[in-house]
Amino acid sequence: MKKALLIMFAAAVLFAGCSKDNGGSDSETSSKAPEKKKTYEFNYAIFFPATHLQAQTAEAWAREIETRSDEQIKITMFPGGTLSKAPQTYEAVESGVADIGMSVFAYTRGRFPLLEALDLPLGYPDGVTATKVANDMVKKYQPEELSGVHTLYLHAHGPGILASKKEIKSTADIAGKQIRATGLSAKIVEALGGTPISMSQGDTYEALSKGVVDATFCPIETLKGWKQGEVIDYVIDTKSIGYTTSMFVVMNNDKWDSLPADLQKIMTDVSDEWVAKQGEAWDEADTQGETFVEGLGKTFISLSDAENSSLIDAMAPIYDAYVDAAKEKGLPGDEFLADIQAMLK
Repeated sequence: MKKALLIMFAAAVLFAGCSKDNGGSDSETSSKAPEKKKTYEFNYAIFFPATHLQAQTAEAWAREIETRSDEQIKITMFPGGTLSKAPQTYEAVESGVADIGMSVFAYTRGRFPLLEALDLPLGYPDGVTATKVANDMVKKYQPEELSGVHTLYLHAHGPGILASKKEIKSTADIAGKQIRATGLSAKIVEALGGTPISMSQGDTYEALSKGVVDATFCPIETLKGWKQGEVIDYVIDTKSIGYTTSMFVVMNNDKWDSLPADLQKIMTDVSDEWVAKQGEAWDEADTQGETFVEGLGKTFISLSDAENSSLIDAMAPIYDAYVDAAKEKGLPGDEFLADIQAMLK
């Protein structure tokens, strides 16, 4: 009898213990809040004004990343050079002043010697093509000159044209003109006998209006995007030597490395998609620019076949100079240029 009572007591204690444990576990589970995912906040320096189509396309890129990351990544835009001026943006990202930055390779001549080939006057037909070529070439060559940052993607405008305050109907008319040009487009001006004046797009409107420069080499979208169509009188079609200006979207290496692999993949996937979107935005902007200038009643000039041939012939020394300069630095400039020309064909 005594043994039976002991067994019944032990069973009761065991049951009570199990009931207590289960009750505690249920209570703890119900009161525990779901684990909050870490948020990563980045700033984005962009030199285009907020109203420019390229800034709006970049804004859409940032919002898409936020959406796909379930707002684990948050990106604050700083357009119009408010965080970093265009020529300093690459260094700002490299040093960490800016987490992400968009700017122009050509604004710091000599800093990207291999990539200078992207901007050569090779007759780019449109922004989609120029953008695709730029991204394909960087992925293929992985240039050391970009190692200071993580490259998200590149984009490039449609063919540059000559917008002028003075009538130009031949290559001879370009000689002696003061022409706004940056990077390699300055060499185009020199090859045609003009005087290149380097300045950012933000300074060009005033320079044209005050007669500091006679003309500007630019994609036609610039005439609307930066309102420069208001202060020129002629648009000269120089697409036979259509150059582009390649632009980068890069991220600070440490900030990139701070992201877990799944969030890195989201940024990479969205950036890959934006190669086409940014190129299409350039072409749409070119269409809008042409319509804008037509509405202002400006004069469009088409050069003769002979004059276009003259333009093309004048560019040969520029190609040679690029290849020679790249060779001196131990870079495969001849291969890089040949690949671009093959893509364009």
